[in-house]
Amino acid sequence: MNFLAYPLSELPFVILTMLVAFTVHEFAHAWTAWKFGDTTAYEQGRVTLNPMAHLDLFGMLFLLVAGFGWAKPVPVRRSRFKSPRLMNILVTAAGPVSNLLLALAGLLVVYALVALGVLDRPSDGAVATITTFLNYWVHINVVLFLFNLIPLPPLDGYRIVEEFAPLRWRVRMAQNEQWGIFIFLLLVFIPPLSAATIGPLFSLSYPIAEAMHGLASSLFGSHPESPVLPSLFGWKF
Repeated sequence: MNFLAYPLSELPFVILTMLVAFTVHEFAHAWTAWKFGDTTAYEQGRVTLNPMAHLDLFGMLFLLVAGFGWAKPVPVRRSRFKSPRLMNILVTAAGPVSNLLLALAGLLVVYALVALGVLDRPSDGAVATITTFLNYWVHINVVLFLFNLIPLPPLDGYRIVEEFAPLRWRVRMAQNEQWGIFIFLLLVFIPPLSAATIGPLFSLSYPIAEAMHGLASSLFGSHPESPVLPSLFGWKF
């Protein structure tokens, strides 16, 4: 019996995508903070595209089992920024936005290859490989983008909301941060709560994927006959 969120035969595509998605996400946080004047992450070796500097084993296992996960948080000292509130929001948003851009980049590359005729007559094996990998590449990156917008600690969405909160609220929020992970687990593993909260958020994957297809089609032309460009309804969301 397979207790994973993905078929065993497709795990290589999932793991490769996870490695890139998590690494680029955390690198985006670290690099942006470094450029804004906070050298904390740089001094800890986090301004790198080496996956070993960013991956969290439990977070990766959780993604394999539940369909989403996390990497090691990047340390940020907002007091080192010239404009702490604005720059911390930008640093925080850099991670999720990087995943959205990765998803779009994957689509654009395949559309470009189709438009150039590189994938005109692929073998059945090539079609299966490309479409499966492309499905997971977009799926995981879009899910990570949405997942990190959940306003619960320690996710990015919480840090962004925190910056907009009045000081007295921020103090109260900081005092109760330790309960964030328990609330999150309840939302994930209690179906009625999940259906009312995380479910609607993840359902945004469909319009996001549709918008990406539309942008790629406008740039490289529509190729509905191509076997490596599955329709929206063939995507694993």
